[in-house]
Amino acid sequence: MDTAINRIKRQKKTIIHQYAKLDNAQGFFQTMTTLVPLAALWYAAIWSVGASYWLTFCIILMMTLFGVRVFILMHETGHGTLFRTSWLNKTFGFVFGVLSGISMYVWAKHHAYHHATNGNWEKYRGPLNTQSVAEFAAMTDKQQRLYQATRTIWCAPFGGFLYLIFNPRYRWIKGTIHLICHLIKNKMAQPTVSVAEHAATFKTPYWNNAIEYWHMFWNNVVLLSVWVLIFWCLGPPLFFTIYLISISFAGGIALILFTVQHNFDHSYASDTAAWDYDVSTIQGTSFLILPGLLNWFTANIAYHHVHHLSAAIPNYNLVQCHQEYQDLFTDVTRIKLSGIHHALKCILWDRSAQRIISVSEYRQHYVTDNV
Repeated sequence: MDTAINRIKRQKKTIIHQYAKLDNAQGFFQTMTTLVPLAALWYAAIWSVGASYWLTFCIILMMTLFGVRVFILMHETGHGTLFRTSWLNKTFGFVFGVLSGISMYVWAKHHAYHHATNGNWEKYRGPLNTQSVAEFAAMTDKQQRLYQATRTIWCAPFGGFLYLIFNPRYRWIKGTIHLICHLIKNKMAQPTVSVAEHAATFKTPYWNNAIEYWHMFWNNVVLLSVWVLIFWCLGPPLFFTIYLISISFAGGIALILFTVQHNFDHSYASDTAAWDYDVSTIQGTSFLILPGLLNWFTANIAYHHVHHLSAAIPNYNLVQCHQEYQDLFTDVTRIKLSGIHHALKCILWDRSAQRIISVSEYRQHYVTDNV
């Protein structure tokens, strides 16, 4: 039987060759139409405080949307697909990383693992760390309620705050303190051994090697320096009000987008033994149906099935690729804006059925069966 999966497998190389074409002009245009308006919005937000708080609120909402675009363009540079030239991806990736509050290099390394294991839920559980049915069943009632509550739209801004503002600073500072303590302790015990050799023996869950550490270091140093400079110019209350709200909400929206692109009703969720990358592209990745303006702010990330067909295809080619080969993507799950709320309820991995289910389905099929 000639299924869409089989056709994908046959045509994938042709599609990638056709659409994995990078363009510096496109990259510069997307960059400038993001950074220039964002800078103007910062100026407008500061000015508006003396005119109307409602105007400030509206400007912050616009800043939030541009914050989402900054994060997704950072995601593009992490794949090396915003620009054709490598150093441009690295340079602007660093800038977007500072603006997003997270090191592009380190984030991209973790994100690459997601792409390499997409649909293999035994290896990667998504940004919200989706629990299996068995793990959820082992929780207390209070733990289950907390698990559900922290994976709703209403908690998304708090998740964005943790993801982009708190955790990157906390992990770097905590890891650095542990590194310094490790160096002092080992240097005192073995004074003839070099600091570099002692540093090489340091292990932490916060970074994998010295390269990742230095990317975290410079991201934090530059970001914190900018914070101090703006504190001095504006004062902490005004800056933090604008910054915390816009970045937290932008981070929350990004988390929601990345979650519902893989967590939805009966999404493909295999273990390692049965995993197929191309099946996960079609059955484990959604296509978000968004208004044109939101597609612009999200840099076409809604065409996520094409993105997972190959991360080498830049965002500015995703729409055309989908339209030309839409017959291959008929089985991809479509999710409208109104369906995002339901998709966020699909937060359990049913390992036996190899799919993602909602808590209500779990209670209907598993809890009832066990009564």
